[in-house]
Amino acid sequence: MPRATRRHFLQTTAAAGASLLLPGTRASGAFQGASERVRVAVVGLNGRGQSHLKGWLGQDNVEVASVVEVDQVVLARTMAFLENETGKAPKAAVDIRDVLEDKDIDAISIAAPNHWHSLMTIWGAQHGKHVYVEKPMSHDVGEGRVAVAAQEKYGVVIQHGTQRRSDEKIAGLHRDIKAGKFGRLKFSYGYCCKPRGGIGFKPVEDPPTNLNWDLWRGPADIKEYHANYVHYNWHWFWKSGNGDLNNQGTHQLDVARWAIDDDQTHPVKAMALGGRFQWDDQGETPNTMFGMAEYPNGQQVFFNVRNVNYEGYQHQVQNEYYFEDGGRVDGDGVKGGYMYHPPGGGTPEPLEIEPGDVTPGGNWASFITAIRENDPSLANGNVYDAHYGCVLGHLMNNSYRLGEPVPFNEKAGRFGDNKDAAEHFGRLHAVMRDGVGVPEDGAQYNVGPMLTFDPKTERHTGDFADAANVLLKDTNRKGFEVPEAAKV
Repeated sequence: MPRATRRHFLQTTAAAGASLLLPGTRASGAFQGASERVRVAVVGLNGRGQSHLKGWLGQDNVEVASVVEVDQVVLARTMAFLENETGKAPKAAVDIRDVLEDKDIDAISIAAPNHWHSLMTIWGAQHGKHVYVEKPMSHDVGEGRVAVAAQEKYGVVIQHGTQRRSDEKIAGLHRDIKAGKFGRLKFSYGYCCKPRGGIGFKPVEDPPTNLNWDLWRGPADIKEYHANYVHYNWHWFWKSGNGDLNNQGTHQLDVARWAIDDDQTHPVKAMALGGRFQWDDQGETPNTMFGMAEYPNGQQVFFNVRNVNYEGYQHQVQNEYYFEDGGRVDGDGVKGGYMYHPPGGGTPEPLEIEPGDVTPGGNWASFITAIRENDPSLANGNVYDAHYGCVLGHLMNNSYRLGEPVPFNEKAGRFGDNKDAAEHFGRLHAVMRDGVGVPEDGAQYNVGPMLTFDPKTERHTGDFADAANVLLKDTNRKGFEVPEAAKV
């Protein structure tokens, strides 16, 4: 809805008793206004979970009423922090299912590892809890669809932890792009280029006594423990994480897809290539990747992951927009401003962007507003935004996982007649060759196939469909199965 309408809605719905819902949802009617206290349970207390705690503690009339953590050391440390901050200790649990049965909890805030995100979201919806879920909402395509089905059936608010959805400057730029202010968008580009390091090798061993290994694994079909899983490096293993493409990159993927025409859902083509260069470690996911996807209307998304550090490393966690007439917009709406580069190499011009349509107050406040107004559409980054953005990354990752080794050179990319993709992959290759120093004699890229995808059925078609469809849904451990969408 237009920005003015949305703000007018926020001012008037409490009095009028109206509610706009996402398609297929129903309101619970539990909250009558801003005076009601919202009681939140935070699930996963290490790393990003600390940001969740501080985010909810900073909201008016919001209580962190319960916390869930499978590591007793982390749990004890967090309980002491909360008691010091608030003057009382919240309820504590090791198993999220104990919180789901608590009638006093209104919402769950999920900061557990990726492989838990969708199942916790689904369970939360089934128990009538509103859900704030860290990115990516899904660990694979199939479970993301079930999370959407759960929101549609139970009518709860689900908000994705993509904070840039709360930025009115980004929203305003995308409004202008879709209105044709710069001509037609040709491709939208995201970067996740931040330096990281190798993780070495950790032996298989018994899990530490402070860790509930069964609950840490949850739905992930992981049999053996090693210390590189806990507490962060799980990101770099396929059964628990999604690599940096759908880690930090989820933010920039979501922004890139946000700029695509509103009637587009999923891409019809996707491919990726890259590798895990230099580190020679236990990790599985690439530290270098170029991915591309094409939508039914011909618009494209390109993505660049570049984590290997070197002297002169260019840190890029940002987005760019390329238009059919040769113009380009770059910059950062969060940290600064945008620049428009006219066709033909003219003088770049700073853009004045009118604020776009977001629910005010940032990511934490917008979630609470959506709960109090009983309106899932007010979430900045709702369940549909989350699903479409995550699937974009999953398809690129799946192409990479089906790839084959190809000599490390600028001709490794198999882009057909897509000159733009070839050009931008060439730029990444030059960085890896000249900056990082990857040798062209002996090194290899992993080059994935061009996968075709049906946005309606959310299944692969054509060549490679059988192998690609296997990757749409992970196997789950007994007792932690993600249900079918029809049975949610």
